[in-house]
Amino acid sequence: MIIDGKKIASEIEKTLKSAIDKIHGRKPALAFILVGEDPASMAYIRMKKKKCKEVGIVSIDRELPDSISEEELLSIITEFNQDPEVDGILTQLPLPLHIRTEKILEAIDPKKDVDGFHPINMGKLLLGETKGFFPCTPYGITILLKHAKVETKGKHVVIVGRSNIVGKPLAALLMQKREGANATVTVAHSASQNLQEICKSADILIAAMGNPHFIKADMVKEGAVVIDVGINRKDGKLVGDVDFDFVAPKCAAITPVPGGVGPMTIAMLLSNTLLSYQRSA
Repeated sequence: MIIDGKKIASEIEKTLKSAIDKIHGRKPALAFILVGEDPASMAYIRMKKKKCKEVGIVSIDRELPDSISEEELLSIITEFNQDPEVDGILTQLPLPLHIRTEKILEAIDPKKDVDGFHPINMGKLLLGETKGFFPCTPYGITILLKHAKVETKGKHVVIVGRSNIVGKPLAALLMQKREGANATVTVAHSASQNLQEICKSADILIAAMGNPHFIKADMVKEGAVVIDVGINRKDGKLVGDVDFDFVAPKCAAITPVPGGVGPMTIAMLLSNTLLSYQRSA
């Protein structure tokens, strides 16, 4: 089975649009901060803004030169933090080298941190609390599994990749004692020994290392579910971390690239923004 993330995300977005259409007065608003002119970052922002418009979320733009100082950027974030008509703040990563990413992410009000990267929201996630915001890609993966009716309870999930954006928060989400989680989680990475054997032991294998076609068929157990988080350019094409054509025949279910996890990430960003609006109201 191919898990159609685009279709699932579209269903979620329809539900969000319906809820936002019923709001009288001010609509939810998401502030986008883009520093510099990185083509990939600009493309991601355009995509996110397009989806905001489709569901009825107001986009607030702040496009800044890559020469901006850290102090100036912090000042803009403070301005958005204090604006009662801004529900979410998204600073597109990566930032220029002279700006400390950690400092910027920590400056965002946790109540407006719809990306879910603030240390307070990460801490709440680890503690099993649901009153913060979950990072969009890990959150999207759990919703994707739920919609695809993939059981996680008691299953062995192997996540290949330990980033703060995907691997670590996803492990924390899937090990929680609640519906849609309750998994036994292994986080593997570049220093893991016997990686092939670890991957092959997975009931659910999640590839999130940013290495094109790294996961080969001989690393996947027959009948496993494979979630491909990777987005890479190879020979001019967009490909995942999984060697899809050879791995797919072995799987009970698998996500494609593109059209798998990516659309879910944006859907969760929109969902978090509406949630922030509802909490403040």
